[in-house]
Amino acid sequence: MKKIFFGLALLFSLTIYAQLESPSQFLPNYGTHVSYYHQLENYFSHLTSNSEYILHNQYGETAQERSLNVYFISTPGNLKELENIRQTNLYNTGMGSQPATSNEKAIIWLSFNVHGNEMGAAESAMQVAYELVNPENTDTKKWLENTIVILDPCLNPDGYARYGNWLRGIAGKDTHPERTDREHKEPWPGGRQNHYSYDLNRDWAWQTQAETRQRMVIYNLWMPMVHVDVHEMGYNEPYFFPPAAEPIHDYITNYQKEFHDKIGENTAKKFDKKDWSYYTRERFDLFYPSYGDTYPCFNGAVGMTYEQGGINAGRAVQMLNGDVLTLQDRIDHHTLAVLTAVQTTAMQKDKLIKNFRLYFNSNNDNPVGKYKTYIIKNNGKIPQLAQLLSRNRVAYAYAAETRKMKGYHYQTGDDDDFILEPNDLIVTTNQPKKILTQVFFEPHQHLSDSLSYDITAWALPYAYGAESYALKNIPDINTKQELSYKGKLEYERVYAYYVPWNGRESVQVLASLHKNKVKVRSARKQSLFTGIAIKPGDLIILKSDNKQLADFEGTMGVLLIDKPDYEVIESGFAVKGADLGGEYYPLLKAPKVLLLSGEDVSATDFGQVWYYMEQIINYPLSIMEANDFSSNTIDGYTTLILPNGNYTLKDEQKQAINNFIDNGGKVIAIDGALQLFADEPDYSLASKVSEDNENGAKEVEKPIQDFTNYENAERLSISESVSGAIVQNRIDKSHPLAYGLGESYFSLKTGASCYAVNEAAQNVIYIPDGYKSYGFIGSRLKSKLANTTTFAVEQKGEGQAIYMVDNPLFRGFWENGNLLFSNALFLVD
Repeated sequence: MKKIFFGLALLFSLTIYAQLESPSQFLPNYGTHVSYYHQLENYFSHLTSNSEYILHNQYGETAQERSLNVYFISTPGNLKELENIRQTNLYNTGMGSQPATSNEKAIIWLSFNVHGNEMGAAESAMQVAYELVNPENTDTKKWLENTIVILDPCLNPDGYARYGNWLRGIAGKDTHPERTDREHKEPWPGGRQNHYSYDLNRDWAWQTQAETRQRMVIYNLWMPMVHVDVHEMGYNEPYFFPPAAEPIHDYITNYQKEFHDKIGENTAKKFDKKDWSYYTRERFDLFYPSYGDTYPCFNGAVGMTYEQGGINAGRAVQMLNGDVLTLQDRIDHHTLAVLTAVQTTAMQKDKLIKNFRLYFNSNNDNPVGKYKTYIIKNNGKIPQLAQLLSRNRVAYAYAAETRKMKGYHYQTGDDDDFILEPNDLIVTTNQPKKILTQVFFEPHQHLSDSLSYDITAWALPYAYGAESYALKNIPDINTKQELSYKGKLEYERVYAYYVPWNGRESVQVLASLHKNKVKVRSARKQSLFTGIAIKPGDLIILKSDNKQLADFEGTMGVLLIDKPDYEVIESGFAVKGADLGGEYYPLLKAPKVLLLSGEDVSATDFGQVWYYMEQIINYPLSIMEANDFSSNTIDGYTTLILPNGNYTLKDEQKQAINNFIDNGGKVIAIDGALQLFADEPDYSLASKVSEDNENGAKEVEKPIQDFTNYENAERLSISESVSGAIVQNRIDKSHPLAYGLGESYFSLKTGASCYAVNEAAQNVIYIPDGYKSYGFIGSRLKSKLANTTTFAVEQKGEGQAIYMVDNPLFRGFWENGNLLFSNALFLVD
């Protein structure tokens, strides 16, 4: 019987192997042409149907209704115990209950193709998966005994499909390695970003996009110990693998760095045998927390970036050294590097599990940061902050008492007394995700090297514009789990509805009211009504303005249901301030919005506006190619949005913008779009000139060796740059552009443009002398920023030009910036 059973088992194994095909066997053009996304999915379906080493889980769907998938790869025995292994790992992090039996395995997550046009990543995912399940590959089978591999072959299906469909559409049967061929000239907006032109690789922490949110649900259910993020870069670059470059965040642990070193050693040995070029430690740092390497690091994993030259390489391209880089080359390099990561994970299993457990359980009494408690005063943006924390599985609570306290005040930079009040948000380090909590909230992030790959400051209290305090201890505070709202004031009749203008829900309500043709007014003066204090910017919906509504109260009850802090006003007579019928409550006009797109426009900056309008506030807009608009095509619109870009408009198009503003239109120009107005005779916006030059004085020269030292050239070049720093601004609270922002505005500055404060425009938000800043700003730029405008409004004719030097919608996570943009859109008239 044993011989018969063995024979049947062998026959079954051979049958499975006979059916299992490699990517090149399954796909006719694999390695020579980009695969369609459905072909990639079909190949993984083939693997799951013909191998007992792989299981499929669809975790979501993109905006264009493509499926998002992960595949669990391990031995058949481990896959049968998958849920127990997951529960054991989650219990080790302190975020799960103890399973009946413990089953510890090393867990590695492989992420491919977060940038859709980096096609070598997604293509190599198929080869990696095949090698892991291939019965003839005895090495990988040994690794899988100790390891669960979670493989996501394409994090950005919409971008990958956009790039692939374009390349398929323009490519003939012959390759064209010449760099001037159209195969290497991807058109706007390109496939790098997702449907809404967001860069998903900057979205891991902020989770603004559907792809990220859905992925992070399953990520947090598994909490991998190793995460590999597979990318491509410019095609003349060699391969990059860890160790990472400086700056490396202080909260990256020694065990994570040691694993990086081990990966580097192991991968280098294999690349050396192949005579493949590579480098480490030079370019890709570990600082900004929202990347596919840093975010896993701050969640206890060893996060790593792998980069292969290949962007715009098409099917084959000639590099500067004369070699032709093929798609197959890119696949081969990625496959070897990623499999080495799996091998190293398997070899380091016991050490990984031990250090991963210690990461979550050993530092509860000694967190690495300076502060242990963060208190964010309740404002209208608190629900969005709580939602962000929930998505990241960061625990929080709300104060349920009133108490005098003292702590570091983010807005002043000093230790100040304050009053803790009910509904204030409280976050402490007494939780499993204590390190991520400190990364989010610490006011000062130590930067070990100024040559950072991305933004260098992001503290959430500044992003959310909330008065906030940090404490070095964890006080015993009475808390509750939900925000509570005071009961509605009693009323006998409805004269008007009051909606505070204090956050995203306010904007969503206003957008809904406009779309339903409900007339709305905005307060321009602080006033007091019975039980209700109205601030500038707050919304008033008068019953007398809306006689067209047969059931005014019923309609308002529906439209205001998601804004629980609204109130009913019984009389238009003010106890103090302005009556509701006066000039301090002008009617708001529903804007008709046009957004420019196309080759002149940054795809990501365009996408940030598009996404905010469509997905956040759900307000209609039209989109037009920048090269297509004219006086005739913009006729009928009230608001023109010019995202950041490098505009090459014709003279008649520039005149069309001038006429549009003169005739009552509003233009919102962001970042690079300000060049259309700067130093132009019809506008007051002026590029900043240094005071020395204004006075005719000669600037102090640096020692000559600083300029001739070739090794320091790159560092000298960033002395007038900023990659992303938080800068304190002074605001004119009386102006509609500043309504709801608080006492001051902290802007996220990502560009070095400087425009002088001037009397001809309303400099609503500007950088004063002696301003505070957080993150890296080049030494020369830092002095130039004083007395420059950040957000200004210029009246011209019957309309306005609104200048936004900094992009308030940057990556969608600067919540106070989202409100500022909405002020420009709806309140400025």
